[in-house]
Amino acid sequence: MAVLLLVAAGGTLIGYWISAPISHGDQSRSERVAPFRDGRFVNFEPQASADVTVASVIEAFADHERTNPIGNIPVIPIDAERLQSAPGAGLRMAWLGHAGVLVEIDGVRILTDPVLSNRASPVSFAGPMRFHKPPIGLSELGGIDAVVISHNHYDHLDAATVRHLAKQGTQFFVPLANKAQLLIWGVPETQVTELDWWEEGSIAGLRIVATPTRHYSNRGTFDYKKTLWSSWSVIGPNNRFFYSGDTGYSKVFSEIGARFGPFDATIIKVGAYGPGDAWHDIHMTPEEAGQVHVDVKGAKMLPVHWATFNLAYHPWDEPIIRALAIAEQKQIDLVTPQVGEIVDMKEDKEFSNWWEDVE
Repeated sequence: MAVLLLVAAGGTLIGYWISAPISHGDQSRSERVAPFRDGRFVNFEPQASADVTVASVIEAFADHERTNPIGNIPVIPIDAERLQSAPGAGLRMAWLGHAGVLVEIDGVRILTDPVLSNRASPVSFAGPMRFHKPPIGLSELGGIDAVVISHNHYDHLDAATVRHLAKQGTQFFVPLANKAQLLIWGVPETQVTELDWWEEGSIAGLRIVATPTRHYSNRGTFDYKKTLWSSWSVIGPNNRFFYSGDTGYSKVFSEIGARFGPFDATIIKVGAYGPGDAWHDIHMTPEEAGQVHVDVKGAKMLPVHWATFNLAYHPWDEPIIRALAIAEQKQIDLVTPQVGEIVDMKEDKEFSNWWEDVE
């Protein structure tokens, strides 16, 4: 019994230690749009509650087929010298793996949820490990004007990447109550803009709008839903893109399309969905991702959040196979580059099914 009590006490302390600090001033402001009840943010469309059953525990610890690739995922290195000068006009994207995308839009360089560490975890020795190296090393990464963060989960908010970019003067755009985490990591307050849903900031002529999504947040045991999550609509003088972040399907995407669409390109999560309503409501399927692209009035769609970390029960390549099928059905212009490949989103290009050669 004493051992069990010690283990429980240790687990509680660890859960408290890794829980996110909260920017309470902005979290509780009276004009807030994002719903806030009993000290926590909630979605416009509530998700089902998660029921922990014997069957769900068994499934969580069971072996699932092909969740990790057997072969090597191809990576095209990004030349660090490219990032030393300002990007030109237009709209280009390079997938860094998982939800991280390097975007060059109207002369500004932006990253979405960059995670260049080896693991998506609070520690370096355990947790989901990358299937592949990032296309550019953290020590070489520079020339980034802004970062948009969708929420504070470890596979979307990485301390090492944030600290590195903060030293270079990169501006960070985060949803409500997330500023405190960045300040603890040494980001100057002048480099952090904290936004509610439908609020916007700006940088170098771009409008950076925090748009709603259907998800949740936490980094530990005691901070569940105490920081906000968001999608992002980035609007330039000549181009605009939408980034979904993690989300379940929601009718709010049609409203985003009506307010800010059409978008020249979308970056939409297609992987890490699972069984049960609770999971499905906050992690949509590839078919629903295709519908989000249609709802926000996107032109080209870049599918992300797959092929980097093992975070679900499905085969590692199932998301892109299903995404291709729904793209054909809905006549979506799906962009499927290799990791690190720079794509001009205003040009037509055919892509190979490179994932078929991995195994």
